[in-house]
Amino acid sequence: VSCLWCNTNATCMDYPARSVFPSSSLCRLSDARWGVCWMNFEALIITIAVIAGLILLCVTICCCYCCFCCKKRSSGRLTAEEERLEREREERRAQAQKRKSERKIGRA
Repeated sequence: VSCLWCNTNATCMDYPARSVFPSSSLCRLSDARWGVCWMNFEALIITIAVIAGLILLCVTICCCYCCFCCKKRSSGRLTAEEERLEREREERRAQAQKRKSERKIGRA
């Protein structure tokens, strides 16, 4: 949309392509309309900023949640691995104790 409507003097002028915001010499930002006549340029900027902020907030929350879940999952996996190693250690200890007692019985 290349038209910038100004409510103060009720004119439609070419949108200044070199700048994102129209200069105040052309039209005040609160009186500028872009695209459709009812869309205030200030409201458009605020709306876009809020939506961008919400998207950024959602992405940040999702990243933090995923990192927390991955960390929790890996620590849970580590605990299961530690439990398995502990069981194996106990089994080896029990086997060694059994062999030791068999050697004592064999000597006697």
